[in-house]
Amino acid sequence: MDYNRYYTQVRQKLDHLIRTSSHDDYASISALIGRNHAYMQQFIKRGVPKCLKDDDMDKIIKHFGISMNYFGSPDDFPNPGQEYSDQQVDDFDEEYIRVNVYDIEAAAGAGAIVENNIIANKLAFKKSWIRSSSNATNNDLAVITVSGDSMNPTLFDGDHILVDMTITSIKSDGIYVIRNDDMILVKRISLNPVSKLCTIKSDNGFYESWEGCKPSDLDILGRVIWMGRNI
Repeated sequence: MDYNRYYTQVRQKLDHLIRTSSHDDYASISALIGRNHAYMQQFIKRGVPKCLKDDDMDKIIKHFGISMNYFGSPDDFPNPGQEYSDQQVDDFDEEYIRVNVYDIEAAAGAGAIVENNIIANKLAFKKSWIRSSSNATNNDLAVITVSGDSMNPTLFDGDHILVDMTITSIKSDGIYVIRNDDMILVKRISLNPVSKLCTIKSDNGFYESWEGCKPSDLDILGRVIWMGRNI
């Protein structure tokens, strides 16, 4: 239990009682519990002493005609990191899916060498939203960072993208993450329905495109199904 937060609430509620009373002030309540005139003001404003004795609290409760429940309980303030019950966590996991955010940059320019796949964070997505566009589980999804400007204005440097890694072949036009040697790239890929060949291009017209690519020659890591951007 976080007693510091509980004591803060006691001081705040006691201050409210005194301020809204038509005949009480800090000095009178100090006198009520047999203390010097500045005692209650120091307790409320400076937190000295840290808490009141039980006998003093009993006198104050009786004076204002309230119950101890008015001030709450230390049980209302779990220690940091324990704010959520197991049931709350279960309810959250029932509705949301937690996706790993990897410390990987998918180059939208000249390319970037993947040095590691460290999990830097997690992002939560509604399961119902995921199911509307994919059958992927959390292990089949990954959030990575865009690097470079070749996909401007669709994707910018630093954007986060959600990649469905169950999609490892080109079945429809879209934005995909592909591997080229030791580099990971994010590009727009379109499939010619007649020739069955692919065009790999950048949304930024300053970058070249590759036409006539065989889908079987591409190392598709996944399809981008969402992007997020800092403002």
